[in-house]
Amino acid sequence: MDPNSRGPEEYGHDGDGHGPRQRPPRESLTSDFGQHAPALARTVQLVSGDFLLTVNPVDGSEIEPCPPAERPARPAKLDEAGRAEVERAARPTAPPGPAQPVLPLLARQDEREKLVRLLARGRSVRLTGPAGSGRTRLLDVVAEDCADLAPDGVVRLNGHRRSADDLLYDLFYAVHNAPLHRPDRDELVDCVREIGAVVVLDDLEFGGAALDELLDATPECAFLFGATPDVSAPSADSGVEEVALDGLDRAAGLELLEHAVGRRLTEDERNWAGDLWFESEGLPLRFVQAGALLRQRDRLRAGTSAVDEFGVFEDVRPDAPPYDAVDGDEVPLPALGEAAAPAPLLASRLSASARATLRFAVALGGEVPHQAHLPALVGDTHADAALGELAACGLVCPVGSRYRLAAGVQAQLEAAGYADEAEAQTRAAAQHYAWWAGHPSVTPERVCAEADAVLTVLAALSPLTTATTEGEPSTAVQLARAAAPAFAAGLHWSAWEKALRSGAEAARLAGDVPEQAYFHHELGILALCAGQLDRSRAELEASIGLRGALADKRGTVAGRRALALVADRSGTPLALAPTAGEEVPEAHVEESAPPPRGVPTAFPDLQPPADTPLVIHRTASTSTPTSAPRGKAGGGLKSLARRNLVAAGAGALLVAVLGTVVTLGATSDNDAGSPSENVGVNPSASQGVDDGSLGADPAAGGDGDTGKATSRPTDPGPDGTLGTSDDPTSTATGSGGPSDDESGTTKPDDSSKPPASSPSSKPTKTSKPSTSVSPDPTDPDPDPDPDPDPTGTDPDPEPTGTDPGTTDPGTPPPSTSDSASGTASSSPVETSTSASAPQSSGAGTPGSPSGSETVI
Repeated sequence: MDPNSRGPEEYGHDGDGHGPRQRPPRESLTSDFGQHAPALARTVQLVSGDFLLTVNPVDGSEIEPCPPAERPARPAKLDEAGRAEVERAARPTAPPGPAQPVLPLLARQDEREKLVRLLARGRSVRLTGPAGSGRTRLLDVVAEDCADLAPDGVVRLNGHRRSADDLLYDLFYAVHNAPLHRPDRDELVDCVREIGAVVVLDDLEFGGAALDELLDATPECAFLFGATPDVSAPSADSGVEEVALDGLDRAAGLELLEHAVGRRLTEDERNWAGDLWFESEGLPLRFVQAGALLRQRDRLRAGTSAVDEFGVFEDVRPDAPPYDAVDGDEVPLPALGEAAAPAPLLASRLSASARATLRFAVALGGEVPHQAHLPALVGDTHADAALGELAACGLVCPVGSRYRLAAGVQAQLEAAGYADEAEAQTRAAAQHYAWWAGHPSVTPERVCAEADAVLTVLAALSPLTTATTEGEPSTAVQLARAAAPAFAAGLHWSAWEKALRSGAEAARLAGDVPEQAYFHHELGILALCAGQLDRSRAELEASIGLRGALADKRGTVAGRRALALVADRSGTPLALAPTAGEEVPEAHVEESAPPPRGVPTAFPDLQPPADTPLVIHRTASTSTPTSAPRGKAGGGLKSLARRNLVAAGAGALLVAVLGTVVTLGATSDNDAGSPSENVGVNPSASQGVDDGSLGADPAAGGDGDTGKATSRPTDPGPDGTLGTSDDPTSTATGSGGPSDDESGTTKPDDSSKPPASSPSSKPTKTSKPSTSVSPDPTDPDPDPDPDPDPTGTDPDPEPTGTDPGTTDPGTPPPSTSDSASGTASSSPVETSTSASAPQSSGAGTPGSPSGSETVI
């Protein structure tokens, strides 16, 4: 079968002609030599209620609230031409081969008139008769009689394997023009309530409350149901009339047999037909099959010479019964038992393709594949003609737009051995349908038309997966993966659900975790569209868990989006745990720990890092560590507003930036030579700092933990040049980090600082947050000197023009404002000193000749 042919030749004889051959374009002549790109996945976007559903066969369908611009308008009804097209599609396809004679409707005139009369009065009727009683034929005639009774005409539906909800949607699409739109329950009821038509519904499989629901939703419709006696009866208050259909009488049976044979019966044949009528209770189907037996007998009576000369029945000869070899008119009539169960005898005289088709039908539970699939399944290019042979013999009967084995034929063929290779036939059909349903050229509507056969294959494969070899269960999974998206896009959602459940079971038996996650995701989407939120949540959570274990991020994202939509509709928040293979941001809880010495009044005391040496100031009168009085310091900060601290920090930062700009400007203006002459072509950051080049500054504290800096550039000299010094006690003033002095330079090491009495000591900032920060040349340096050698001096003092400020002994250290302004000390000794040894009046100044220091 060619899946690319979509013309009318697939359904009848309208496409036998061939059009003129088109010359391919020039580009296509050379494109075949290259590698073809893989076919893209077929995605379909449709509207389901107030959801916008994108059917994605790769990662799973995506669902979101439908935007207002995408919502379709209220569906409009089809015109007369549209209804005629729908009615034509609801009828079975014409089988290929010679046209079969139409048998008349005999002995049914009373039932026909009664049904038309009840329907004309707006009453619903149920026609009950056993299988093979001619119920479908009578319904066809009554439908033709009622064509002009209702404004929306006659709508033909089939209830085989259909629920009440399925039939409501079928009725909606038979009357309305709504492509890619599946209304929700409320909108559906509103639309079908306005339909006024005569609905002819054959093969009804439910009754009772479900039938009452169907009738209540369609008050303007008159139904003509066709059902077997084993179907549940309507409720007492449903108002449905009951009409029983019995078998034919003897005279009507003989007349029907003559029409089937196409000639007058002989006396022996009339007696044989009388016995058949008593055995079959007058069922018309038995007389149709008996007529096929007599036609085959007539061909055999023509003699075996025609067979030998023309080879007409050569493929029949291996399975022919023994009496086929009888010459002339000695071919006996079939026995009464063979006439009552004629399927094996009829099949034995058919072509090999017809018998192979029957084997597939038996394996598929009575479902006959569409005639377009028979060449691929049977392996014969002319196998599509087998359907015509089976229909002429009465072995198959129309069910909606398809064919099934006639009543009783399934059991008769199974007894004759046609089910011996059912497992192989089922697997062959599954492989074919999996390829066909996933082909890009096959439309979803065509897959939906073959839904019964596909679902039967899936149902038959499920128990076989437990007993097959490795790799066989994937056939069922592949078929479900190919058919399920097509059912969803074709709006056949009951088949979609069945395919998903069969696929999930097959994937579980096969141990295919990715496919199992896909099927659970689709089941969750389907339940969400149906309004079953709890079920949708369970299916989506199962899918997310499986995909999380597989690290399938795209599938997990699609599942979480759908699950969020479920939570939004149900009003229940989601609390999903992190899944394996997925990065979930950690929740940070900010909680401040109390200081080790209790909670202060305003701010906690700053503690030095664990690896920073603690500096203990020793004076002449005490040896305890110095610190600011807690009550006094806390009281001082308690009265300050937060905006004052921010202003002080901003002022310190501004001073530092201005100092850096002034220093760089002075250095560049007083340079004796051009910097380009002192720098090599390929300067290196590892170049030394004492070789006259502009090498990179070493890190602060370059001499281990003592805080000393090795040889580095010094402050600009009187001539404005940047000098270097080999003195290990020299101070670096050109590093890139900010500092506490007004020039903005960093003080990585204060070991070379002179005592407080030295006039070259650097000033420090005042600790008042409300005033501007200015250096005080008279105040002692707050940073102690951990170096045991106190002889080092600063060769380049930095005089300042600002007035010395007074130091408030009750204010905390300026490290708080420095922290707010973004400045930090480069020396661990300075950090520990500013945190634990602020200035205090009356207790001796650190660094004075009368005090001493110890580094722990």
